[in-house]
Amino acid sequence: MEGGPVKELFISVLGKPAGIVLFQLLDATQFTIYLSLIAFGGGGLIGLLITALRVTPLKPLQRIGTAYVWLFQSVPLLMLLFLLGLGIPRLSGVSVDPWTAAALALTLYTSAYLVEVWYGAIKAIPAGQMEGGKALGMTLPQILLLIILPQAARLAIAPTIGFLVQIIKGTSLAYIIGFQDLMTTGKRWANAPVPGTQPFIIYPLMAMIYFALCFPLSILSRRLEKRLGSPGAKARVTASA
Repeated sequence: MEGGPVKELFISVLGKPAGIVLFQLLDATQFTIYLSLIAFGGGGLIGLLITALRVTPLKPLQRIGTAYVWLFQSVPLLMLLFLLGLGIPRLSGVSVDPWTAAALALTLYTSAYLVEVWYGAIKAIPAGQMEGGKALGMTLPQILLLIILPQAARLAIAPTIGFLVQIIKGTSLAYIIGFQDLMTTGKRWANAPVPGTQPFIIYPLMAMIYFALCFPLSILSRRLEKRLGSPGAKARVTASA
């Protein structure tokens, strides 16, 4: 793996193989971050659409939204990765890039849980808010956009950020389909017959990197929850599932 001056700096400070190992672990971490952001962004867009289906007064659309959430919350992330990264390519004969498979699996997984967080925030708004809007002669879209959603967004911010921690940790499963991230690089070094790269050394290093990624988000989520409020038990349970 090319690293240029940065890699040489790590080697000069830590020596070999420690400098090479730490450099490669940190270098691979960027792909963990990229995948997490893609899953969070894509899952958020799909989640908005499914949440809209769940709050619409049309029963068939509500059922579609509920079925979507039920499906992708019921299927483990590991199974989604297997199906999209290994199963479908094997059955169809079409090659699927690990990036594509991992991004799609994590996006579907993320969207289903974000829907529950956001739907829980909307349902946490007192029914009197809706009735008050109707009394003022407002239409349902106006009530949602001007009264319900601003309050729900305030409640949903903390658990939404908190769930990003689950996404980051979920990316560690993508190694099973050949996705080259922190977990893949760490496992390769842990299995290498190189002195100083034993599993009891490599895995604690990986744990510290994951901790460095997740802990600030957890603290931010807790602080926002205290400042802005919580969308209730349903959203909190979903965010920590």
